[in-house]
Amino acid sequence: MTSSLNPDDAAGADPMGAEPEVRELAEVPAVEVISRAAVMLMSSAAEKLGLSEPDPAESPYLDLDEARRVITALAGLVTASVEYLGPHAGPIRDGLQALQRAFREASAHPDEPGKGPGEKYTGPVH
Repeated sequence: MTSSLNPDDAAGADPMGAEPEVRELAEVPAVEVISRAAVMLMSSAAEKLGLSEPDPAESPYLDLDEARRVITALAGLVTASVEYLGPHAGPIRDGLQALQRAFREASAHPDEPGKGPGEKYTGPVH
């Protein structure tokens, strides 16, 4: 199986028009696969929290139920793989906590500490 892993473009298209870089998935280090999955989950959660809009509450993409699911999946991934992430662990964990706080702020009735998305894996986020 091949995977397009061009750092300039997640879709693999080179903005300069050259051929996309294609690598065999077996050649991609695990830390890169895990990090890319985490970034994709973070991006999805941010969109579902409406964070791409000036006023998140007015975002057409705001969907807290979907955001909860993606944040919980991200928390599970981060918790299970933190020992393998090396220097990437801190920024990914910080991103996860920021999303968990944004979820709490976006909720009309915030979950109790420890009951928010992913908090069963990460512990309470305040």
